[in-house]
Amino acid sequence: MIRLTIISLAFFISVSCSETTKNEKPVSKSLNPKEISITLDTIINFENNEIGNIIKGFTQSSTGKAQTISWKVTEENSNKIAFQTAKNRGEYFNLLILDKPVYRNFTANVKIKAVSGKEDQGGGLVWRYIDDNNYYTARYNPLENNFRLYRVVNGHRRQIKSSRSNIKRGEWFTMKIEMNENKIVCSLNGKKLIETTDNTFRKTGKIGLWTKADAQTYFDDLTIHTDKN
Repeated sequence: MIRLTIISLAFFISVSCSETTKNEKPVSKSLNPKEISITLDTIINFENNEIGNIIKGFTQSSTGKAQTISWKVTEENSNKIAFQTAKNRGEYFNLLILDKPVYRNFTANVKIKAVSGKEDQGGGLVWRYIDDNNYYTARYNPLENNFRLYRVVNGHRRQIKSSRSNIKRGEWFTMKIEMNENKIVCSLNGKKLIETTDNTFRKTGKIGLWTKADAQTYFDDLTIHTDKN
């Protein structure tokens, strides 16, 4: 785990997620740049949440025609984790978005475990999130054995790049996203699999978790590091 740094923000003091604070036309809309104040590490491990409850410090949401939204705290081997529990269908994306802060350039890591899903499995990260219909996302799907990077623009998902992997359902893995200006690097378990550039979302946005349809998935140890925004 990367080093922990205390950040003097009221948000990170009040949120009880056990945060140790540390081609399409470009979308120009962004969040208020005054919200940007993080230059250190943020680590979220969910230990201060109560099992069965919604996850504090995050907003549950979705992309697509309304179905079910259900992110809860669960436990595995005495370790509390975030769990996407809904069994939705089709092009419906389950979102869990970190309330604050916003980021532009960063490195983010999260541990993921695909639990179940007949239509879809696994999941990934969301970043430069403007709203439920505009953001980048990368996800790994054990049913298809592929790791893919997408942009979601006006609610429509478009693949940017894809790679293969052989991680199985029930195996914990770590996804890493590096965003620097328009350069995107995506890795699984320390292996760089996708490297590209994209200019769709140029400004700051939030970071969050993502699954599709009925992909029931565990997430833990979300870490975000930024040297500058």
